[in-house]
Amino acid sequence: MPRPPRIAAATLLCLALAPPASAQDGDDAPLSAYFAAEVDRIAAEPLLGIDSLDEWQARRPELQARLRSMLGLDPMPERTDLEVEIRGTVDRPDFVVERILYQSSPGLYVTANLYRPKEVAEGERLPAILYVCGHANVVRDGVIYGCKAHYQHHASWYAANGYVCLVVDTLQLGEVPGLHHGTYREGKWWWQSRGYTPAGVEVWNGIRAIDYLQSRPEVDPDRIGVTGRSGGGAMSWYLGALDDRLAAVIPVAGITDLHDHLLEGGPTGAHADGVIEGHCDCMYLVNTDRWDFEVLAALVAPKPLLVENTNRDPIFPEAGVRRIYEQLETVYGWYDAADRLGLVIGEGGHADTEEIRHPSFAFMNTWLKGQPTDPGDIEEPDRHVPIEDLKVLDVDEPIPSDARNASIDESFVPKAEAPPVPESPERWESLRSSWLDSLRQEVFHGWPEPDEAAPLQVERVAQGERDGVAVSLIEYTSQPGIRLELLILAEPSGEDPDRVNLIVIPDELAESLIAKLKPVARGEAPPEGSGSPADALRHFRAIAGEEDPGVPIVFVFTRGIGATAWPEEEGTHLRRRFPLIGQSLAGMRTWDLRRAIAAIGAIPELADAAIDLTAARAEAPLAVWAAAFEPGVRRVRLRQVPETLQGGPIFLNLDRMMDLDRGIGLLYPRPVTVDDETDPASYRWASELADRLGHDGAWPVLGD
Repeated sequence: MPRPPRIAAATLLCLALAPPASAQDGDDAPLSAYFAAEVDRIAAEPLLGIDSLDEWQARRPELQARLRSMLGLDPMPERTDLEVEIRGTVDRPDFVVERILYQSSPGLYVTANLYRPKEVAEGERLPAILYVCGHANVVRDGVIYGCKAHYQHHASWYAANGYVCLVVDTLQLGEVPGLHHGTYREGKWWWQSRGYTPAGVEVWNGIRAIDYLQSRPEVDPDRIGVTGRSGGGAMSWYLGALDDRLAAVIPVAGITDLHDHLLEGGPTGAHADGVIEGHCDCMYLVNTDRWDFEVLAALVAPKPLLVENTNRDPIFPEAGVRRIYEQLETVYGWYDAADRLGLVIGEGGHADTEEIRHPSFAFMNTWLKGQPTDPGDIEEPDRHVPIEDLKVLDVDEPIPSDARNASIDESFVPKAEAPPVPESPERWESLRSSWLDSLRQEVFHGWPEPDEAAPLQVERVAQGERDGVAVSLIEYTSQPGIRLELLILAEPSGEDPDRVNLIVIPDELAESLIAKLKPVARGEAPPEGSGSPADALRHFRAIAGEEDPGVPIVFVFTRGIGATAWPEEEGTHLRRRFPLIGQSLAGMRTWDLRRAIAAIGAIPELADAAIDLTAARAEAPLAVWAAAFEPGVRRVRLRQVPETLQGGPIFLNLDRMMDLDRGIGLLYPRPVTVDDETDPASYRWASELADRLGHDGAWPVLGD
């Protein structure tokens, strides 16, 4: 059978036995080097390679659209009625506070305080500030007052000095709480597959807050600024980049670059392997397009922008802030707007200090009131309001019965709906082609381009025989620094096989299988009681549905499994790192499987063999997506397939695009078997596709 083209890459097969690669020693160095290499690849092209104002302005709308997508805001939610309730007012000597409840979407409640001057002349329009809060958990005797109570000193200064200031609670720490820490500590890895981040909810709540400010009769809609610190600093960046109604932006301690997030911690020594370990999920976009954070920052231009930080912040290191600021100077230079850009680096750690606050007050005066102000002239007397007066809901009032805050992660980013089944081969080919393009861009964007793939460097590390079964240990390169293994079991016949069965080994089987087979490959006896290679060959032939004794079995161990396994305690923040470089762990394991297919083609005795692919449980979806991009896979056999995307391996954004049913449809007309007791309804779309295209018999085949 002619062999279809595979991933383009140079290959090298060393038939001489070689020692195992150092990448298999089990330490963290290869993994750290991998993330460093990926960050370097991204950082090597600052501002996505854009080098002129004309190109930046031409691409800015597209980049804003992509940012919305990476925040789960594509499509944007409907701008429904805010259902604003003013729950009461607080009268202070030089300002008034209104207790506000609004719904950014039906059932998505936001508690807020609006500070305004005590006296506003009839018809007067004032500048306004949206203050977006960071993490400050204000709870007393079990009563939630919201982070707005903690940041009140900012709002009171603005109101006492002629501004309207709306302070909005965060999703997690507001009076109607939701969740920020889904992947950080709650195991909600499906957020990555849905393309969901709580940052998207916070940005949407902020956009609707601007809608509300513009509706107020005392607010000048053209003079609205945004500011906040820590998580609020991050939201100031996102809002400044996306909402061009804003007239000034001051993010405080809300940004650093990928180098600091993934590789190097702050000046205090905390989070030495990257400050992502100190940040919850609300800080991050789903970085599908593999941006560094200077792209987000540059989208604020040419708005007046003051970047503020401190010199010993453990989670927003100064070095990364300054690297981003250098790129901002370039972009503001293109606009001839250097006077609109400023940087303040104060003393201290992650703290809210006068050294930071007073320059921000002065900056807003300059750009929203046209009153250049010396920060040294700012006065900030104590205007504290008792937190009980700021609470929006009554102390004994239950959360609204229709509130969706606690479950907004389930609906904020809509799942993809199945399209009608195509009526003809031509329409199916068009849909299939567009799906593969979309999968490549939205789900597997972190894969190397074909012309960038590293040499495979296939090496036969060891080969032995026991009880009439030959065991070969093969190593290959999936990506630079990622050396992986294949184990091949075959009954020597003197003839090259016409096909092989490639089986994706799950983590729970890897250790025992390696312990049993590697010693044989190295000419040693397997551990006592572990069984023989012949037993393993018979067992896995049965799993693969293979009846021909002349067909070899090839086991593949993707990254993080077998020799490249990492300590379990590192799993959480390791898995959180991948989306920041436009990847998911399962997505890159799928790449490993594609590279294994290419490596098999580089082994002389298997070069002309067709490949039958078998996978079970969490590895089954890997086989589907790899086969979709590898036409050289002849047939696919799946066992114990996860019932839902949430229950299986996580692929970036996949839930927004399709489910496994349609993924299996991409393999038509190649033979696909789904073993075990499977509900036929799980694959109805794929089955209807085969029927519409004239397939004779059931497809996929369900059950043994």
